[in-house]
Amino acid sequence: MAGKPFVGPAGQLFDRALAEADIDRSRVYVTNAVKHFKFEPRGKRRIHKKPNHDEIDICRWWLDNELNLIKPRITVALGATAARALTGHDVTISRSRGRLMPLREGVEGFITVHPSFLLRVPDEASKAREYEKFVADLKLIARHLPEIRKAA
Repeated sequence: MAGKPFVGPAGQLFDRALAEADIDRSRVYVTNAVKHFKFEPRGKRRIHKKPNHDEIDICRWWLDNELNLIKPRITVALGATAARALTGHDVTISRSRGRLMPLREGVEGFITVHPSFLLRVPDEASKAREYEKFVADLKLIARHLPEIRKAA
């Protein structure tokens, strides 16, 4: 609705994690791998529904064009949908996160959780642990791209 990615509760959590990782969001390009928002209404809320493989593949054209225009040195997939869009296959995040890897020909990057995952972790102790792992992933990315860090 805002016309920008990551502006709701997941985006606010993402902003907080970027700040803790000392990453300046204005120095990174953020986009959605899938360009439509599929949801089911629940009262006044709209609950996001995960896109299927066809929807991910159909939107790959836009993502490919963004990558060709931006030419990022490192690309980060936030969540399984973005990981599939970038690699062309399903990815297990827990096995892939925490390391620089080829995502596809000519595209290196990282895979980590989507911030919305952190919002759905049921208990506070687990939520805190998962959040710290997410911030650690972002700090690792910042070590590979020091130019995205906040000015001292």
